[in-house]
Amino acid sequence: MLEWLKANWATLVVGAAVIAIVVLAVIKIVRDKKAGKSSCGCGCANCPMSGSCHKAAGTKK
Repeated sequence: MLEWLKANWATLVVGAAVIAIVVLAVIKIVRDKKAGKSSCGCGCANCPMSGSCHKAAGTKK
């Protein structure tokens, strides 16, 4: 087992870094979604889907 770890440590480190980046990206997307931020970042003024993706935002009081 120790020999396998020695032979593959670089792959394991890179894999862990990629997994960490993906997890952080998913967390950011979930937080932005809960905060009501747009996922595309360009605003909704000229977006053809603005009526369907922000239906609930207009009904909040």
